[in-house]
Amino acid sequence: MQLFDTHTHIFSADYPLDVEEVLARAQAAGVAGLICVGTTAQDSSLAVQFAQLRPDCWATVGLHPHDAKDGQEAFVIMERLVSQGARHSPSKIVAIGECGLDYFYTHSPKDLQLAALRFQFELAQRAGLPMTFHVREAFDDFWPLFDEFPATRGVIHSFTDSQENLDKALTRGLYIGVNGIATFAKNDSQIEMYKRIPLERMVLETDAPFLTPVPLRGKVNESAYVSHVCKFLAELRQESEEEIAARTTQNALTLFNLQLS
Repeated sequence: MQLFDTHTHIFSADYPLDVEEVLARAQAAGVAGLICVGTTAQDSSLAVQFAQLRPDCWATVGLHPHDAKDGQEAFVIMERLVSQGARHSPSKIVAIGECGLDYFYTHSPKDLQLAALRFQFELAQRAGLPMTFHVREAFDDFWPLFDEFPATRGVIHSFTDSQENLDKALTRGLYIGVNGIATFAKNDSQIEMYKRIPLERMVLETDAPFLTPVPLRGKVNESAYVSHVCKFLAELRQESEEEIAARTTQNALTLFNLQLS
């Protein structure tokens, strides 16, 4: 059974576990690939460096809405990273993001979040790359901007929103990232929403070191734990773990245009 962690931060400078041990445990758990997701210019540089050294890892270049205040300086570095990555075939940079809008925490003003997101839409379009989105309590502003770039492919990471916004995402051809939140969600409508995500549009993720799934709450999250997300969804949806693993892994390969070695 092969799994794929489409959103992890295990490469980050402040990740508290031994990364080589984490990667070994991920491999032992059947995790065939990982996407290392950048959130700042510096973090994106680390993600690329990390992925370049490992055949089963790939990277994204992005500016998180919390860090949108970094602005033009970050844009220049991101543009350079994507340009440098394109010189390698195949490139280890497989998406733009983590980017989006977060109105729950306004660590950056809304206007700067919107400007940073617009820049990343344009960068993704120029580079021909999909996008990894973070949207929290901001879909009313997100969808109009998204619709200015109708050719956009991507995934809404850590989706926890309404059936209405799920439907809007699916109508636009987006994938839906499911992680450990699903295992400890208590809202009935949210749990019902996880049942309704079409398997052909679902990808699995950890968001490590955050959002550790049940039954490991309290521990630092790591990529091996994506297996617990798969197991939970299989029980919730009355589907086999093998089916969920196979389909979500293929979805990840399709979205990020990857082939496993």
